[in-house]
Amino acid sequence: MLEEALAKQPPGAAVPKSVVVAGRTDAGVHATGQVVHADVEPFTGPAGRITVDSRGIPDLERMQHRWNRFLPGDVRVLDARVAPEGFDARFSAVRRHYRYRVSDAAWGVDPLHRFDTLAWGRPLSLTAMNEASEALLGLRDFAAFCKQRATGTTIRELQRFTWRRIDTHVVEAQVSADAFCHSMVRSLVGAMLLVGDGRRPVSWPADLLRGGVRDSAVAPAHGLTLIGVDYPADSELAVRAEQTRNMRAASEAS
Repeated sequence: MLEEALAKQPPGAAVPKSVVVAGRTDAGVHATGQVVHADVEPFTGPAGRITVDSRGIPDLERMQHRWNRFLPGDVRVLDARVAPEGFDARFSAVRRHYRYRVSDAAWGVDPLHRFDTLAWGRPLSLTAMNEASEALLGLRDFAAFCKQRATGTTIRELQRFTWRRIDTHVVEAQVSADAFCHSMVRSLVGAMLLVGDGRRPVSWPADLLRGGVRDSAVAPAHGLTLIGVDYPADSELAVRAEQTRNMRAASEAS
């Protein structure tokens, strides 16, 4: 959808063939902090059609309004700027932040939040979930919590995994890591929900991690939201991107 909106440029403006996103979320996952970049050439259209600066860069605030007119109501460009040299939305990132919301009310979920909160229907113990989550922190092989791929590493550094109650019947997980493999957050949350409602012991997720075998406990996509992406200082962006590309290439070659 975003690529289609970007393609509707004024005459003379380069049309990016594709965009690069910071986090490739599963279908149905939300994002309030997604970061996207697109490589484009300087504007060369007729004078007067759109304001440009001395570098040939269009008025991005005006372009942002233009893109949002073409996008569906559930997608919005909140900000647009010229990226620093060497920036890559995906490979320059040093950390991603997600949240997952669950209602443990016996009656389900508030109808106004049914699209972004999972209805669990069983009481959840924050003490048990936080204890089990803490045992997974650090640099580890998360193969047990990732959808398997033919290539690529499942080693990730899980930096934060905490649970809190934000309302009488709603609990929220805060999950941060240097990167996440496919379905990793949903698998982590799914395991913790089974611990939280007492169907699995606190030690179970750590046992899964050590065993390296993926379990079927995967939480639905709609409760998950990408809420932020961290980047290093502008002067370190290119170096970070190159380091990440090299690590991914090495893991895929092994």
